[in-house]
Parts: sequence; structure tokens; C-alpha cells
Amino acid sequence: MNVFRFAGDMTHLISILVLLLKIYTTKSCSGISLKTQELYAVVFVTRYLDLVTDFISVYNTVMKVVFISSSLAIVWCIRRHKVVRRSYDKELDTFRHWLLVGACAVLALVVHEKFSFQEVCWAFSIYLEAVAILPQLVLLQRSGNVDNLTGQYVFFLGAYRAFYILNWIYRYYSEQHFTRWISCVSGIVQTALYADFFYYYFIR
Repeated sequence: MNVFRFAGDMTHLISILVLLLKIYTTKSCSGISLKTQELYAVVFVTRYLDLVTDFISVYNTVMKVVFISSSLAIVWCIRRHKVVRRSYDKELDTFRHWLLVGACAVLALVVHEKFSFQEVCWAFSIYLEAVAILPQLVLLQRSGNVDNLTGQYVFFLGAYRAFYILNWIYRYYSEQHFTRWISCVSGIVQTALYADFFYYYFIR
């Protein structure tokens, strides 16, 4: 594992911890898009299907379990927690996220690196992750008010993707048969979506 991937994993983990911190300390999910969190839950479940078939390392397994369990826990809190769910901005979180799921599913069936169930699911998860932040960004734009923890959450998510782009560049030049071009293109698209947020985040 290179330093860029490790940094990406750590900033991704920090983004989740920041979000959980916001929810459990304030007992509020105000400013958080449930639809984005549901999309991330779908992303992790479909990407890590190999969790039950292949063992790579303890680190790899632990990170996969953490990402799946934390995303499901966040969705549960926003939907079911008797206190947290009262602060959910349902009127602002109206992005039709099911359209993203459908479009990414079709794209994965058409454009993939290998036609197998697991590889198509992997491609689907990569495509969906690239656009999963859209409901969150739309909600923040509509609310016009970004609290500190929510801003930090989105910032660390963007930083995670930026580090992963550096990871792919490094692997392209250091590994002879690195061919994950779907990840590279999707990562660039995802990072571009954060550009506007980063601008206003740094200004603020």
C-alpha cells in the first residue's frame, strides 16, 4: 500500500467519524442528506461483495466492515432514531437519487472491465460513488447554511477522493498491469463536483 491510498483511506474514515460525531453529540442530522447516505450504503455493500469470498489483509477487511457498518448506522439514525430523525430536513432533501442508481446500473452493464456479477457490481459502485454526493451538495445549496461539522465532513470526503486520484497515478506508473481506468475517470468526475464546495469552504 502506498502513502496516497493510506491517506485517502484515513481522510475517508475521518469524514465518517466527523459525521458520526455530529449526529451523536448534537443528536441532530440537520444539514445531512439521507439520500446521499443511502447511496453510500449501496456503494459499499455492492463494492465489497468480495468480503465473504476473498481475504486480502486484516487492514483491508477491517476497513470494508467499518465502511459498510458505519454507512448503515448513519442511515438507521436518520431514519429511525427517535431524536435524530426529528431534525432531518426532508423538505430540502428532495433530490431524486433513484435516478442516479438507475443510470449507474445501466452504465455498469454497458461499460465494465469484465462481464461478471461481481465486476459489474464493482463498476456500479464506482459510478454511483462519483455522483452520490450530489443530494448533499444540493441540500447545502438550498439551506444556505453549512455548520462547521457538516462542512468538515464534505471537505474530508473531497480530500479522500483527491488522495485516491494521486494513488491511481502512482499505481499507473509503478504497477505494470494497473488497468482500473473506470476508477480514475469516475474519481476525476467526483472531485470536480466538489470544486464549487471547496471554493466557498475556503472563502468561509
